[in-house]
Amino acid sequence: MRAYSKLWTAAVAACLAALVLGALILHRSFALTAFSDWIQCILLLSGALSLIPNAVRSHGRVRLFWALLATGMAFWFSYQLMWTYFEVWLRVDVPDLCAGDIILFLHIVPMMAALALRAHAPQEEYSARLRRLDFTLMMVWWMYLYIFAVMAWQYVVPNIEAYNENLNLLYLIEKLAFLSALFVAWMNSKNGWKILYANLFGASLTYGAGSYFANWALGRHAYYSGSLYDIPLTASMAWITVIGLWSRDDRPRTSTQTNSTSHGVWLARVGMVAVFSLPLFAAWALLDSIIPPRIRFFRLVLTLGAALFMGIIVFVRQRLLDRELLRLLNQSRESFVNLKRLQAQITESEKLASIGQLVGGAAHELNNPIAAMMGYSDLLLNTPLNPNQQDLAVRIGQQIRRTKSLVGSLLSFAKQGAAAMAPVDLNTLLRTALKLSQPQWKTLNIDVRTVLPADLPRVLGDSNQLLQVCVQTLNSAINAGDQQNSRTLTVGAEHKDGVAVIHIEASLPASSAASQGPIVENDEADPGAAEPLSGLGLSACQGILHQHQGKISWQRDRLSGITIRIELPVISPAPEKSAAAAVPGKWQPQPFA
Repeated sequence: MRAYSKLWTAAVAACLAALVLGALILHRSFALTAFSDWIQCILLLSGALSLIPNAVRSHGRVRLFWALLATGMAFWFSYQLMWTYFEVWLRVDVPDLCAGDIILFLHIVPMMAALALRAHAPQEEYSARLRRLDFTLMMVWWMYLYIFAVMAWQYVVPNIEAYNENLNLLYLIEKLAFLSALFVAWMNSKNGWKILYANLFGASLTYGAGSYFANWALGRHAYYSGSLYDIPLTASMAWITVIGLWSRDDRPRTSTQTNSTSHGVWLARVGMVAVFSLPLFAAWALLDSIIPPRIRFFRLVLTLGAALFMGIIVFVRQRLLDRELLRLLNQSRESFVNLKRLQAQITESEKLASIGQLVGGAAHELNNPIAAMMGYSDLLLNTPLNPNQQDLAVRIGQQIRRTKSLVGSLLSFAKQGAAAMAPVDLNTLLRTALKLSQPQWKTLNIDVRTVLPADLPRVLGDSNQLLQVCVQTLNSAINAGDQQNSRTLTVGAEHKDGVAVIHIEASLPASSAASQGPIVENDEADPGAAEPLSGLGLSACQGILHQHQGKISWQRDRLSGITIRIELPVISPAPEKSAAAAVPGKWQPQPFA
């Protein structure tokens, strides 16, 4: 504890010791009354001032917690100041029907509000708003009880005996409720907050017990200011100062652990009980034949007004609750949809993983007989055959190689993984793909031409995977359509709007163009598309291009044949060129050697 805190504590202890000494030594007199009243004023002011710095140095609900405690102490100090004004300045006893008694009753209200904040536990802003409304509802109910039970005998039909009896009973109930709330907060808190609530509970219990015995003595005309009955009250006042000074040097912090929602539930239930108690009080006012008619009418009007005001609070609370429930419902629906989508993706991934394992094993088993058939077909081509047999042997070899390419696509589909990205020259990639596909288009007498600009920007990708895409699409274009007539295969590339576009165009003979039907377009290939893009080979291509943020599309036309279009983003956009250079109006294909 800091030096000034020690000096402050020592001064408070000296004031308490002086009051105890005066109560033990001095007899009832004006000097003792004045001395006791001023000591209590000093201790209450000290308690309020010791709590204010804690509010200034804190934030959020913790600041409001300390501010409400200080407000409660300020109310208590103002009541004691009023008491001192009557006994010391005016030198008269405090009136029995004193208007300032409501201040003493209200000084516990801010302290109960501080407990309702639950500054020791984290909570959402929505939950805090609801609890503030619940607490407002409870405070309106407490004020209703005071006006109903006490002020009716103070202003409507003055009656000192009934006034004192109802005031003491209601004040006792309020103190017991506050002590119960403090005990619950003490049991549900930890570390510094537990110590703080324990000290507040001890000080409040001391004050409650002292207040009870002081009222008991007052009823028997044995109480006077400065008597032994003031010692517990004064000790509780001094205890508040010690709490404020201790908390300033070792401020408790809000817990980061998740708290239970039972507190908010019980607070709401107590609020509903308070609302439903109003008809019972109205029935009591109607059925109590002993009370004067004026008080009966006053209580009925008061109950009606309180029911209206509390009904508005309940309506506002329900509106907030409905909005929050609607928000939670929408979030639940969205989460459910996302969960179903994720579950479908997981199921699809498991299916693809199973298919990949099955396809990989089958493809490995097929490689051996395919290699044997390719060897036998090559041997067959080297033997003396007539022209028809030679043509059949060539077709057998071509179909075997096509099957081998399909098996290679199956293996690629089964082993598809993360791509190793690096700058790739598409011109080199396309020439390599044409070289690898040369046995097929040479056998079918296809004339291959290229349109590959020298300034084509590079793309970021895996050269092996992109080469697989180019070979697969070339094979699809080569094997599509009429294979008995000579055709032309044009492979080109261009750069447009930051995208490298690969065109693979297989033109059909005039005799077969009429039989191809109308134009068929597919903006993006999928495994279930019609020829020429179908099967697992094109599925693997689509998966590779998806990893490279590219796409593939195709178009079949009566006159131009089949055109496959592959788009890939370039590494960096090239400088703008004229429209004629960016999009050639007419290709100028060059023969591929």
